[in-house]
Amino acid sequence: MNDPGLDEPAQQAAEDVEENVYEADQEKAEAEEQDFLDPSRWWFASTACPLIAGTFGPIANAFSICALVEKWRVYIPPGADEGHGSKVEDPKSSFMLIALVAVASTSVFRIQPMTEHALSQAFYYGIMAAGLYFIIASLMMLTVWGAYRGHYPKEFRLTASQRTLMLQTISFMFYLLVGALVFSKVEGWNFLDAVYWADFTLLTVGLGGEFVPKTHTGRSLLFFYAIGGVVSLGLVIGSVRSLVLERGKEKMSARFVEMKRRKVLNSIDEEKRTIKLGLWEKIKFSEKGLGEAQRREQEFNVMRRVQEKAERKRRYTALAMSSMAALLLWFLGALVFMHSERPQGWSYFVSLYFSYTSLLTIGYGDYSPTSNSGKAFFVFWSLLAVPTLTILISNMGDTVIKAFRDLTIWVGSLTVLPGEHGITGTLKTGIQQLKTGKIYREDKEMEKGLTGRGAAEQTMQDRLAGHIEDDELAEAEEAGEHGEKLLRDIHFYHYILAKELRQVMHAVDASPPKQYTYQEWNYYLRLIGQDENDASAHRKPKVHHDRRPHSQPDLGTADEGEHNAWSWLGVRSPLMGNRTEAQWLVQRLTATLEREMYMMRDPKVKREPPPISMDDLRDSQGRSGSDPEQGLKKDIGAAEMRRRGKHDM
Repeated sequence: MNDPGLDEPAQQAAEDVEENVYEADQEKAEAEEQDFLDPSRWWFASTACPLIAGTFGPIANAFSICALVEKWRVYIPPGADEGHGSKVEDPKSSFMLIALVAVASTSVFRIQPMTEHALSQAFYYGIMAAGLYFIIASLMMLTVWGAYRGHYPKEFRLTASQRTLMLQTISFMFYLLVGALVFSKVEGWNFLDAVYWADFTLLTVGLGGEFVPKTHTGRSLLFFYAIGGVVSLGLVIGSVRSLVLERGKEKMSARFVEMKRRKVLNSIDEEKRTIKLGLWEKIKFSEKGLGEAQRREQEFNVMRRVQEKAERKRRYTALAMSSMAALLLWFLGALVFMHSERPQGWSYFVSLYFSYTSLLTIGYGDYSPTSNSGKAFFVFWSLLAVPTLTILISNMGDTVIKAFRDLTIWVGSLTVLPGEHGITGTLKTGIQQLKTGKIYREDKEMEKGLTGRGAAEQTMQDRLAGHIEDDELAEAEEAGEHGEKLLRDIHFYHYILAKELRQVMHAVDASPPKQYTYQEWNYYLRLIGQDENDASAHRKPKVHHDRRPHSQPDLGTADEGEHNAWSWLGVRSPLMGNRTEAQWLVQRLTATLEREMYMMRDPKVKREPPPISMDDLRDSQGRSGSDPEQGLKKDIGAAEMRRRGKHDM
């Protein structure tokens, strides 16, 4: 008895596979669009809030330990200060920490006369711990509310870098407290004074003063304790920076590109045939009298300018925000130190001076907190400065430092180290670059370093793609010798796909991400069956004049069944989204090659002429060297020599 499933035509199976490939690609593209268009506030609620809570949670726990290991009141002997007062027993209570803080803040808890009694460092640690717990609880409530409203899934999955940051924060705080405990015993300090010392030691501020190791044991232990703390702090700083670059920068960049894209589309003037790219930049933009390829290239060029302007705005907006946070930390911190160190007679200017030298880890030691509130606040304030300054320095590296570096290299090329074009040529080039806002660019294929992808894995992929190239080229030549032109072109098409896939894979992990020219895109899109000259396969961007905050943007997606239709100015554009251009190409080239290989295995599948053939190679001779099709003939000869060498072995 025959299996009815075996009677189905192979053509239907091939179509099913092809349809599944497109459906999977469509679903993935839609998911990426949704992630790309998610408002930043929901990303903050779904990802940033749990991350902040998980990072500040260990700090709050450490402060609660500091709050509960010592008494909350001290007696100030005559001629001494509150930093050297004797402890006073606290009332017996079983209240929660926040309740204890509230009670201790009242006059009932304070012992009279006020000039002879003060609150200890433990009390101020309790206040800060209660405040941190309140902030953490509020952030988690915001996360739960967003999940309840259905803005994101209810489960929260940590990425590797997020998990690493949390674990490193826990390790650093544990290391600080354990070290403080050991040195308090060795040097005879109060535990909280030792916490204050451990903090400015591990953060390399080095305030010195009263708290420095004076025993041989303490100085010997410092050799190991300090280097371990510096390493732990460096790991935390690296994790903070990687998170900013990993998710925050990516999401912020996506939102700026999307907002700029909408604004540009809304600025199209049909009568004047112009489009406004900026406050002072307006260019010609019209589809009248243009061919399909010309229209698409026009869209591509506009989208490139949108990318450049959005990225520049993102960089300087991030710099402004991080600078504001650092200035607030400086000015507000100085205000707190001025009030806490009033017994020392600190003015606001002195407090600014102390805060500045501490933030930059200069640590002269001429001024240092002596009050209980000042010491406790310094620990919290300095820990808060770690992520703040890390983000600021990272943003400065993308803007101010980069501009200064580029300008230095350019000035150097005009003076002591003139370039290969001489001083006059360098000056002309520099003036032109200054006009375009690009002082210096490193486009010398430095991006080809393998950063995220292991060298062994890349070598294996190169070898596999190389085998496919050799085999398909051999099959093409054999078919050509037998006069089978269609079969020859199909194998040649497979050879080109494998060759270009291997080439693009080298740019996947490029830093900065590689950007392809329109001619290169035209060539690659033709390879995957999306010819730029085919008007039926494209979609024009919709100009949406509804500027309400919650209006639905044009997604640039295709109608049902049109899986490949998109506009260069739409969200489905390869220039939009979270993937790099090389990643987009690798995915499409891989899917196309897999589909082609499957169809070749079934002889019943009716084949059409591929989008590129050996005749195209002959036609491409004489074109400019930038054309991606150049060099194929030389590659064919080299591959043929390798193939013959294998057969001769």
